[in-house]
Amino acid sequence: MFEEKLIKYSDEIRDLFSRLNDLVFAVVPTVEERLWAGIPSYYVGEKFLRLIPFKDHINIEAAALINHKAQLSDYKFTPKNMLQINIGQAVPYEILTKVFAETLSM
Repeated sequence: MFEEKLIKYSDEIRDLFSRLNDLVFAVVPTVEERLWAGIPSYYVGEKFLRLIPFKDHINIEAAALINHKAQLSDYKFTPKNMLQINIGQAVPYEILTKVFAETLSM
């Protein structure tokens, strides 16, 4: 659904987004994709998480990130407590699996 939104980004960002998108659906297959203010978002009822692409990174907005901040100390958090994953940086799949599940089932 978000392909048109991602056209302007590099192959690296599109690949990173695709891997994170696949993880969202692996964790919660019934999630609903929606654009919220032009931002790719995933909903289960009123619960949501967002994957926000930028030129050289993707920010992840998810309520449960705060519960795993210590485990993600190698990553940057924005002032709004979004997790920033840069191109070329290892994706913490195991922790994100928990974060996505907790966020969408809270």
